[in-house]
Amino acid sequence: MILAKLSDAGDYRGICPALDLALDRLTPEFLASIGEETVRLDGERVYANRFTYDTIPEEEGFFEAHRRYLDLHIMLEGEERVDIAHPDGLTQFDHRDDFYALRGPADHTLILRPGWFLTVFPGDAHRIKLRTGPEPQRVTKAVFKVLWKD
Repeated sequence: MILAKLSDAGDYRGICPALDLALDRLTPEFLASIGEETVRLDGERVYANRFTYDTIPEEEGFFEAHRRYLDLHIMLEGEERVDIAHPDGLTQFDHRDDFYALRGPADHTLILRPGWFLTVFPGDAHRIKLRTGPEPQRVTKAVFKVLWKD
């Protein structure tokens, strides 16, 4: 897991060429250009989507994990709580392609706000969309999918 400021994204170059491609696009101009359509930077290897939704209470959330892709989350508007856990401590209840849905306790909790990005690798189950307070909040974020393992 990497939690860092957008201004420090270049510090993480060199981990993987596909991740470098995504990190190079963490600019205000590129992030503003992502619309409702998937933006493919390198076919199925690196692509980005934009999402807008209302945050939810913890009891409505669940963890997701991936084996082949890492996720790079960039909050554009609003804020959400994100819980992180290792999948070994969770119970799987659904699986489709590279999406694994799990339930169980969090190991770590963070707040994702504008100006920051979160990278979750395979092995970092993440419960997203969680409220930071008693009321729901409208959030908009970009999520890059980066192929980590073929």
